[in-house]
Amino acid sequence: MIKNTLVVIPTRLGATRLPNKPLADICGKPMIVRVWEKAIRADVGPVIVASAEQEIVDIIESLGGHGVLTHSSLATGTDRVKAAVDMYDPQGKYSHVINIQGDLPTLEPDLVRHVLEPFEDPTVDMATLATPITDPHELTDGNVVKIALSLRDGKDIGRALYFSRNLMPSGDGPHFHHIGLYAYTRDCLNRFVDLPVNDLEVRERLEQLRALAHGIRIEVKLVETQAPFGVDTPADLAKAIRVIRALEARSV
Repeated sequence: MIKNTLVVIPTRLGATRLPNKPLADICGKPMIVRVWEKAIRADVGPVIVASAEQEIVDIIESLGGHGVLTHSSLATGTDRVKAAVDMYDPQGKYSHVINIQGDLPTLEPDLVRHVLEPFEDPTVDMATLATPITDPHELTDGNVVKIALSLRDGKDIGRALYFSRNLMPSGDGPHFHHIGLYAYTRDCLNRFVDLPVNDLEVRERLEQLRALAHGIRIEVKLVETQAPFGVDTPADLAKAIRVIRALEARSV
């Protein structure tokens, strides 16, 4: 496992479909605290929450965590990650950065560890995760991002060729559900945020297509698990509450 890894959770209160989303109560805890706890349990390195609002920073710090206040004008979560990394580690001690979206309360800590595995190859720039699609409804669900993935024979790590909300590739064979967890070398993160927005990124509404368009190598670790889902709407929040309530009941 990479030794010098920093985990960053970017978040902000300004979501339109679910206002104050990071503070949404999930079985007695704000959602951002749920995600932060999962990241801590992964135990891959220090975890910082990068927020556009002081309120979220204060909540994390009241629990003994690290919060970094970033500018509200930052355009993307990746921009927020980069800003927080620069503030937390100006000396460049950490060689790799993991970006965990702040709306993944059902994320399992093992996945955070898995996303570092592609870096066993030192030429990898960026890594992410995928899981095989087993639910046929996901094939036509535009909220499920698919990966065209080139897997080497007998390997569970392969290169991402394209990401889309539409079904791809055509023909018989497996399809893969992208799990929106990213890891970067520090150099790759620095380069990525300075790249111009790409037309395909805009059309698909997928930021990672900017990386592919500019030659950044994205390797994908294939995992056998149910993909964690993002909480974007009241319906998603209700689902997350049901899932976490059931998991906590089983652990009692």
